[in-house]
Amino acid sequence: MTMNNLVKMEVICQSAIKLTTTEQFSIYFDPYNIAKVTHDANLVFLTHSHGDHFSVSDLNKVINAETKVVAPIEMKEALEKLGLDFMLVEPNQHYEMLNINFATIPAYNIDKPFHPKANGWVGYVVELFGVKYYISGDLDLIDEVKKVVCDVAFVPVGGHYTMDPQQAAQLINQIKPKLAIPTHYGSVVGNMQQGAEFIACLQSDIEGLCLLK
Repeated sequence: MTMNNLVKMEVICQSAIKLTTTEQFSIYFDPYNIAKVTHDANLVFLTHSHGDHFSVSDLNKVINAETKVVAPIEMKEALEKLGLDFMLVEPNQHYEMLNINFATIPAYNIDKPFHPKANGWVGYVVELFGVKYYISGDLDLIDEVKKVVCDVAFVPVGGHYTMDPQQAAQLINQIKPKLAIPTHYGSVVGNMQQGAEFIACLQSDIEGLCLLK
């Protein structure tokens, strides 16, 4: 599935997402449960330091000597220990890396203890070929994300640690991307039916697509 035939989108497992351009430029978000060693990552975005988002063994399967890594400030020490080439970011900012423009969006819980706002963890809006892709990270239905502008949105629906299908659909129905893709279910938390539950709650003018298999 593509938005403009220039970017291939994959949800590998949990919240591990891969965007690949027709020029074979590969961007990973929170690589996890990577089946094959590829070392093909040009750019890796990390949303936060939990093990299903920051997996060193999986990161090592996709990075190479030229890979750039983007991560929240809270992850500085861990990334230094790995000797990675990284950029540290904070919420509510705009950045550029490898000619890719992106914004950082806060990602935290408001009624759960798992993702405190004080940690400065983030989601990302990345622009490729004029299309804006929002990868939210782990979060609840917080005020900051209700203002996100994007064409494609990847949002967690598994509940417990994040939004559930109904909450995620409420967000999507408000920000109105062209396409919404559920994540963070069917593995560490949640069941495979939750993706379909999320899509069933979307307004008719928003396309929903399950990429997790």
